[in-house]
Amino acid sequence: MLAHDTPNLTPDEYLTFEADSPTKHEYFDGQIVAMAGATDAHVTIALNLATELRSHLRGTGCRVYISDMKARIDARNRFFYPDLLVTCDPRDTETPTYKRFAKLIVEVLSDSTESVDRGRKFSDYQTLDRLAEYVLISSRLRRVEIFRRHTDGLWLYQNYDDSDSFQLKSIGYTGTFDSLYEDVTIAPLEDSEPAESGS
Repeated sequence: MLAHDTPNLTPDEYLTFEADSPTKHEYFDGQIVAMAGATDAHVTIALNLATELRSHLRGTGCRVYISDMKARIDARNRFFYPDLLVTCDPRDTETPTYKRFAKLIVEVLSDSTESVDRGRKFSDYQTLDRLAEYVLISSRLRRVEIFRRHTDGLWLYQNYDDSDSFQLKSIGYTGTFDSLYEDVTIAPLEDSEPAESGS
């Protein structure tokens, strides 16, 4: 993400600016940040999951949105573009360019955004009262990490590391790693130590 040299904008000014901008920007309490493009693996993973969830949620009243839909975080004065967002709250039908009541948010990790997705964004997303799960999907490994809001408000962590399947309990969905990573090429990890030569 790249900082954009603009004066402080109100949320309404940001929404007006964004509607006419050829580049997507996220909004951080008056400041906007341009978003960089995504890799083939990143886009394919997000599309694979969105396709699965669209079918799974059909007829439930819940909607799944991909990366062009903004999540509005009122408590922190933020607008983000998560890779995938699910809302089941009818109030979200009233706002066509952003959603306030996400139940599930998914970010596909990349080298340039991973630290923000794990840190600042997760902290901001936790202020969403309706959010039940926050999901991080690796594009370099077959790994899914899920943070689930417990009844006492604490967030519980579960890691699925190249398992057969994973669960999104907030929407009653069980997915497979083969479907999630279909058509995705995972580059082999480089060995940290050189291989020993034979004698």
